[in-house]
Amino acid sequence: MPPVIAFSHRGKMREAEMAGEVLSHTQQWQQLLALVLAATVVMGSPGPATISVTAVGAAFGLRDSLRYASGVIVGTIAVLLVVATGIMAVLASMPRLAPLLAIASAAYILYLAYKIGTAPPLAARESGADRPTFLGGFLLAVANPKAYVAIAAVLAGASSGAGDLGIPARLAVLASMIVAIHALWLLAGRHSPASCASRWLRGSSIWCSRQRWC
Repeated sequence: MPPVIAFSHRGKMREAEMAGEVLSHTQQWQQLLALVLAATVVMGSPGPATISVTAVGAAFGLRDSLRYASGVIVGTIAVLLVVATGIMAVLASMPRLAPLLAIASAAYILYLAYKIGTAPPLAARESGADRPTFLGGFLLAVANPKAYVAIAAVLAGASSGAGDLGIPARLAVLASMIVAIHALWLLAGRHSPASCASRWLRGSSIWCSRQRWC
């Protein structure tokens, strides 16, 4: 093969390789975007864990809710690992497990609603015993049936597409989304109208007491 033709052939091969690399990176970014959108819609929708985080944030404030929200986040990430490692398939073979999880989740939500209803923010800040705990958030997340279904649906959708986005990358993205989603729900509760009104009334009562008007 003449040198000119050989050089031209190598140049075309190099161009083809570069085009393949660009296409591969484009597919990875498309998969990443699709995964984030699916997680936002499916995992970010209202459920027992997200609603409880919002309610706790509204009732107890941001600082006193961090332990509970952290427990929910860690518990949901544990569910993610259970689903991703195939343990979910073993759990699914136990038909009585799903109703038990639903009952446990509903029972704790009712208990949490009672605590929120009987412990206003001012009392919650004065008494740490009434604050939701890390363990409570973790147990609610682990017993939340919606978490298993949503995470399994997102992982199944991500696995069905072709591309090079591996399992570790998917898990890292979904774990980051779990943190972001629950943080946003917590902030939504913290800045809800009820929470703002409660903080305003608390500040007014403190100001009045200092002025000895109340």
